[in-house]
Amino acid sequence: MRLNYCLIVVVCGSLTTAVADEKWTFEDAQVGTVPQGWLAGVTGAKEGAAPRWEVRRDEGRNLLAQLESGGARGDFPVCLKADSKFKNGTVGVRLKPISGSIDQAGGVVFRASDRDNFYIARANALENNISIYVTRNGKRETIKYWENIEVGLNQWHELRVEAKGFTFKVWLNDNFVGEINDANQIFSGAGMVGVWTKADSVTYFDTLAVSDDNSER
Repeated sequence: MRLNYCLIVVVCGSLTTAVADEKWTFEDAQVGTVPQGWLAGVTGAKEGAAPRWEVRRDEGRNLLAQLESGGARGDFPVCLKADSKFKNGTVGVRLKPISGSIDQAGGVVFRASDRDNFYIARANALENNISIYVTRNGKRETIKYWENIEVGLNQWHELRVEAKGFTFKVWLNDNFVGEINDANQIFSGAGMVGVWTKADSVTYFDTLAVSDDNSER
């Protein structure tokens, strides 16, 4: 797995702003395994088959795939970068929905303390919509849906979230989707980032990237 890291510090008077840029790809990970340093699991119902996270080859690159196609409606496979820490800034991932009869979804997770507590922005090729949820103690709650957003099946997309406090802005493929505020202010602290799917979605992921504004930590 390749890790690129850059730290930029700007000092203006007494104000110091630090922005750390990190990017994770899977080029150095072993095909057929969960990449080292990632926590693979599932949130939600227990009746579905276990999630199958593994590195596979596609279009000449290594990527992270969720390949379980027999999950129950309430299953939410999640894979978190164990040593990541994100609160405010921008987090994004490239994702490619492949198949699914119940769902064709993929998402980017942020401020996660574990597989049962996090924010998630997700794109759905079956429904052609984008949404933001909060998952708290294993239960998913909708914050906002944006309908009629084309998410092509078997196409690569970039899903990106800018988080500042409890205000979240969402982009798909550099197109601004919308802005919401978590009125309930569930997770205020920094947490892990990662990727997510739902039910029987088969989804590929590549290049999870973070630009982390540390000034409010």
